[in-house]
Amino acid sequence: MRFMIMVRANQDTEADVKPSEQLIADMATYHEELAKAGALVDASGLQPSSKGWRIRYSGKYRTVVDGPYTEAKELIAGYTIIQAKSREEALEWTKRFPNPFPHASECEIEVRPIKGLAELGDSEGMQRFRKLGVGSEK
Repeated sequence: MRFMIMVRANQDTEADVKPSEQLIADMATYHEELAKAGALVDASGLQPSSKGWRIRYSGKYRTVVDGPYTEAKELIAGYTIIQAKSREEALEWTKRFPNPFPHASECEIEVRPIKGLAELGDSEGMQRFRKLGVGSEK
């Protein structure tokens, strides 16, 4: 099972404030441990929302909405994708995730299971996704 650990954005991440050297070292240690255990799939930080955009759908019409977005608490600043045998194993890994904002009064990470292609059925479209080699579970 794969899980995505999402670090919620805050005013600092939206202002593109770089993390401290200590936080970078703590994150490196955590991710090295994941890699040694064979649990690390991918990890990265995201640019501030001011550098991104959203596509708003209304029926067949699409509208581009450029960032930044006012509600930073609803944004994602970074992510880690892990591979775990169970929800419990993923929970144990995420309890060890370093506090992404150790000087803030509060912050949170969100963890959600990633749907595997098998959970989405066996249609012709899903077979095409499988041929692309995306969305597969290791």
